[in-house]
Amino acid sequence: MNKDQEMNYKAWLAVLILGGLIWITPPPEGLKEGAWQLFAIFISAIFGIVIKAATMGSISMISMALVAALQLRAPGDISQSVKLALSGFGNGTIWMITIAFFISRGFIKTGLGRRIAYWFIVKLGGTPLGIAYGLTFSDLVLAPATPSNTARAGGILMPIMKSIAMGFGSDPADPKTHRRMGAYLTLNSYYANLLGAAMFITGTASNSMCQKFAKDLGVEISWGGWAMAALVPGVVSLALTPWLLFKIYPPELRDTKSVQQETKKKLADLGAVTRNEWLMVLAFVMLLVMWIFGPQLKIDATVGAMVGLSFLLLSGVLTWEDVKGEKGAWDTMVWFSALVMMAEGLNQLGFVSWFSGLVKAELGLLPWYWAFPAVVLVYFYTRYLFASATAHVAAMYSAMLAVAIAVGIEGKLAALMLGFAGSLSGVLTHYAHGPAPILYGVGYVDLKDWWKIGFIFSIVYIIIWMGLGAAWWKVLGIY
Repeated sequence: MNKDQEMNYKAWLAVLILGGLIWITPPPEGLKEGAWQLFAIFISAIFGIVIKAATMGSISMISMALVAALQLRAPGDISQSVKLALSGFGNGTIWMITIAFFISRGFIKTGLGRRIAYWFIVKLGGTPLGIAYGLTFSDLVLAPATPSNTARAGGILMPIMKSIAMGFGSDPADPKTHRRMGAYLTLNSYYANLLGAAMFITGTASNSMCQKFAKDLGVEISWGGWAMAALVPGVVSLALTPWLLFKIYPPELRDTKSVQQETKKKLADLGAVTRNEWLMVLAFVMLLVMWIFGPQLKIDATVGAMVGLSFLLLSGVLTWEDVKGEKGAWDTMVWFSALVMMAEGLNQLGFVSWFSGLVKAELGLLPWYWAFPAVVLVYFYTRYLFASATAHVAAMYSAMLAVAIAVGIEGKLAALMLGFAGSLSGVLTHYAHGPAPILYGVGYVDLKDWWKIGFIFSIVYIIIWMGLGAAWWKVLGIY
């Protein structure tokens, strides 16, 4: 047995011990049948992924098999159990993520991504920091008009970011080159995307759910009110993120001026834009229109992605072999489907509502100024249990907002901060928000670094939004 195999064996043993300990622990009262066992499998799967007991795809398939075989989501009904165990594959967001990978292949195959990357390098490539701010600004401009931040990241900015990184010699297939540029730009792009999502109700789909749930509890939040409240902490976060990330997770390539000069010649050598590049531009514009104006056109973001991919296939820009060969897309579909399925199951079986009730009981005696950060922190860090912003908001937002109001916190203050936290908490994991598996799937950032740096930035964002943000909200008269 070689060293790698031994490490995997030890990791699997640790996973089995953790899962077994949770499994044999008597479940709390109030949970439906199967909820506690599903929680044991979910936590074990996350733990196994973190310590690399096996590939995420393998762990995910094992988890789905256990959920189905043990009939945890539909006790006594094997047919329904199998259907629910595989339900993640029918999730529109997951297909949106998968198709975004295919579309990004068009940027690479046609050379359009390289052309765009060269242009960015020529214009902003004096330093990696300049490139990071350029990508950050691009996401911010698109955020107010792009309700799907998954589409914004996967179909628009990720291909450009990846091409820029590859232009600097940072190859996803070569781990030795990841820190050269790709790892830094990947995390910066993800954090910028989450900040854009937090700043506008239309920055991500789940914000509209927050607005509705708040209204149901008597708290009105307008588009302008949300944006104004997010303005100061959002702008400060956007300005700070590329610089701070540069300090704590720097790219190895610091002076890019020589590469910038070389790139000018490479851009000239590309010559005129080819037919397939123009078709890719046309597909890109079509996707932008469908994603930005989707609500008005009554076109779902996933449908828009399917139309865009169909156009690329019909025009010959992509072939089915290209689609089949995009291994990262199919791998992402499997593991993300499993995590979404288990997260939805925990909500369906009452685990989340039980947890919310537990929090309310513990916070009921605290004064509001202590209860407020406690509620936000619980909401923020329970994101580890959720595989999407929509699932997190659907399961936790109303419950935590109700807890906040019940203990005396100003309703609008709590509603806004919990709404912002719905996006900001996405920094924690590689599965917490739609763009996460897309950007993680590119392959530049190690899983340990993703979680570690994400936790650091979770603290930074909490300080900015609950510190500076709270002062700004006082000026606005929100509380």
